[in-house]
Amino acid sequence: MGGILDNDIKFLTGVGERRAALLGSELGIRTLRDLLYYFPFRYIDRTKIYKIAEIRDDSLAYIQLKARIEGFSLAGAGPKRRFTAIVSDGTGTAELVWFKGINWIEKRLEQGREYIVFGRPSIYRGELSLVHPEVEPLGALLGRPQAGVQGVYSTTEKLSSNQLGTKGIYTLVCNLWKLAGERIEETLPEEIRRENGLTGLREALCNIHFPQNQQLLREAEYRLKFEELLGIQLSILSRRSGRIDKNDGFLFPKVGTFFHTFYEEKLPFPLTGAQKRVIREIRADTVTGHQMNRLLQGDVGSGKTLVALMSMLLAADNGYQSCLMAPTEILARQHFATIRRMAGGLGIRVEVLTGSSRKSERKPVLESVRSGETHILIGTHALLEDTVQFADLGLVVIDEQHRFGVEQRARLWTKNHRPPHVLVMTATPIPRTLAMTLYGDLDVSVIDELPPGRKPVRTFHYFDSHRLRLFGFMREQIARGRQVYVVYPLIKESEKMDYKDLYDGFESITREFPLPGYRVTVVHGKMKPEDKEAAMQEFKSGAAQIMVATSVIEVGVDVPNASVMVIESAERFGLSQLHQLRGRVGRGAEQSYCILMSGEKLSRESRARLDAMVATTDGFELAELDLKLRGAGDLNGTQQSGLAFELKIANLSRDSQIVERAREAAEAVLAGDPTLSLPQHASLAKLREKYSSREEIDFSMIS
Repeated sequence: MGGILDNDIKFLTGVGERRAALLGSELGIRTLRDLLYYFPFRYIDRTKIYKIAEIRDDSLAYIQLKARIEGFSLAGAGPKRRFTAIVSDGTGTAELVWFKGINWIEKRLEQGREYIVFGRPSIYRGELSLVHPEVEPLGALLGRPQAGVQGVYSTTEKLSSNQLGTKGIYTLVCNLWKLAGERIEETLPEEIRRENGLTGLREALCNIHFPQNQQLLREAEYRLKFEELLGIQLSILSRRSGRIDKNDGFLFPKVGTFFHTFYEEKLPFPLTGAQKRVIREIRADTVTGHQMNRLLQGDVGSGKTLVALMSMLLAADNGYQSCLMAPTEILARQHFATIRRMAGGLGIRVEVLTGSSRKSERKPVLESVRSGETHILIGTHALLEDTVQFADLGLVVIDEQHRFGVEQRARLWTKNHRPPHVLVMTATPIPRTLAMTLYGDLDVSVIDELPPGRKPVRTFHYFDSHRLRLFGFMREQIARGRQVYVVYPLIKESEKMDYKDLYDGFESITREFPLPGYRVTVVHGKMKPEDKEAAMQEFKSGAAQIMVATSVIEVGVDVPNASVMVIESAERFGLSQLHQLRGRVGRGAEQSYCILMSGEKLSRESRARLDAMVATTDGFELAELDLKLRGAGDLNGTQQSGLAFELKIANLSRDSQIVERAREAAEAVLAGDPTLSLPQHASLAKLREKYSSREEIDFSMIS
């Protein structure tokens, strides 16, 4: 389908140099192909023709009439000049009014002739009126397929002012179809089309732009979505296969003293079935001779750190070092304290390195890492510095992986003569279809059980008018020896803290919970690290009963005695963030609570989020709902949830079944032809290339 479709858009009838420049800058349409794949964002049913007498108000967005022109009038001058055509269909009359393009429209219309009229209805002085409607002679052929359902194209103000509104773009698509509609070549093998019930590409493109009916439109959408997702899956799976073939992995054949002693004598609690399964998967990866690249998903409190430690003990048993990189200093030092405590008495040396580590601390740590005396190094971005050199790094664990850029993670791969095994962890549950698309080149493990004895956090939604009830509940919990988080949101639009909310809240709480009976501490992202650390320690030690914080409160900070999480303005948070914050409580054996505070006026989406939080503590269920409500773009709070490709028609939240079918089709093709070198797969190779063309850093291949 090359050739003509790769021509510059300026050569299409109705475009030219100036409009071509606008289409390129405003919509990224630079070639005929770009226009062909610029799809309508919604559709208007053009199959129904109304009678004028049926239209009694302006409640309908659009109407279509078949009417005869009875007469014309021209009134006003200058900007107020208007051209009016009176039309009749035997049931009544209506006015068609134009304020622009009068000379052009006047020449096109004939008195006494019947036309199809399409536009937005309004009632003016009791009469039906349509301003700037579309008018076509009855039965006229416009050189396009006759669409019963008309597409509406997204446009911009700048384009609209240059006669390239949705109607103008539709006209260009019609011109393009006349030129190239018969020259569209099929891109999918007949076998794939047959097995997946797909219409041909030409038919699909025709019916996406000019659908005769809703059924043909659905078939077109399915075909085009499938092709798009198939291209992505072919790219992802080929990249994974290439990585496996290229990167030799360190062998961890031995399960030795470190692992056995820990398992038999040191386990803090029995492993869940899910933890055992994941450890078996990691163990299997490390004896293949290929580099492990595994994503470990686990809900908050599911025991990912324990799995990571046991994986690092496995590395130590085989003579290799490990490192664990966390996104914040507080979390890194917490991991250090936890892992050193759990590994105590095993003969495992654990060190920590952060940006604030003093020079006197850094030197012996760096020397012990370089010599191989340190088995496990835990740290922040400081691990990426050139001064950090390992004797033999065999395993890299990255916690809260979405908090690191690809380039940052890539630098860890350069710490050894060949890439170490990699385990990336996230406490943000990722829906299956999104994981297949975003992390499809990784193997995915899921811990979907909580350790025994953990009680689910009970969640309630209070309106601001219930604040006295909230304060009473907080006093009751503090009287029982418990601690309370109160979290305020970040104003995302400005990327700044809403300090007013935070400090007003702090003052309100200190009034309700005054010294000496209560101690309230405050934490936010703009504090100096040492001040933040001191405030955190005050809360962790139990000296402060209440911590007032912004939503930048570090993920993973573990205070088992904190049993209440109050989230102010909860409607301003996404589901993933609400769930993450809720996961800061419920770490101990006592019953914990999450209180969602909001104003009385809530949007439908906000209410759906808060209701879901109250209804379930299942992170994966919430992740699926979050994907549906917010779409894939903002999941995990990042665009680097980051599709490295642009989806033109598929939607990861709504098209999960198509994702799975495309994945299965891609796996089947690559199983028989891994390089797509067979003649019948030439078009699939081009499709794969289309979604592999963006420059990406494949950090698993850096050596």
